[in-house]
Amino acid sequence: MSRLSAAFPADRAALVTFITAGDGDTAANLDALVAGGADVIELGMPFTDPMADGPAIQAANLRALGKGTRTADVLAIVAGFRTRHPDVPLVLMGYANTMTRPTPADFAARAAKAGADGVIIVDIPPEEAEEVAPFTANGIDVIRLATPTTDAARLPAVIAGASGFLYYVSVAGITGLQQAAQASIEDAVARLKAATDLPVAVGFGVRTPTQAEAIARVADGVVVGSAIVELVGKHGVDAPEHVRAYIHSLKTAICAARKEVA
Repeated sequence: MSRLSAAFPADRAALVTFITAGDGDTAANLDALVAGGADVIELGMPFTDPMADGPAIQAANLRALGKGTRTADVLAIVAGFRTRHPDVPLVLMGYANTMTRPTPADFAARAAKAGADGVIIVDIPPEEAEEVAPFTANGIDVIRLATPTTDAARLPAVIAGASGFLYYVSVAGITGLQQAAQASIEDAVARLKAATDLPVAVGFGVRTPTQAEAIARVADGVVVGSAIVELVGKHGVDAPEHVRAYIHSLKTAICAARKEVA
């Protein structure tokens, strides 16, 4: 069983967390995510035009790029993380401009060597699956996005070739600014789980333990990003302890979700 597969236990939802590489003390913040109880970590690759991201992650991208963070730095962060945390899955998240240069095959090989478990490439649609084939060839899961506008006709194309987990973007918008109604999330998760055996993780707009607990009752994973990134931006070098405490509060709520149902 791969690290990513093992991160989604049968008895509870996984906590999937996101921070931007190069923003703040990234190594310390990654360690804080693990200490708080994160099951999967998404590491954002800084990019000048993050079209799916809201103000918090946009600002994090600019902070990271302002420090001179480049692809080699991101992969060095991944390699350091893998040394410190050999069992915690790490997924690189970003855009085609950052993850296909100089070629998809070259980047995939470097990412695999560094210890990445998966990739989420926001702007490469299923119709361009050949672009991500080198990742699969290097043992890296290609995680696809489904959205509220992914209808029954398109869903098979989204699922085809996907691995690791299916990321349900719960709002038709950018990260961090709004959250979908719980009823719509429940309906979407049921529809997706009927179509795939992959774990279904729900993200975009999840901020509070209460929200995380509600989603954890129906989904296989809960994704939290912007709220963590905001802590990094607010607290700077002091962010790790704030991050750890926040992640712990989310994990506690997620672990309680299905016990209440039982």
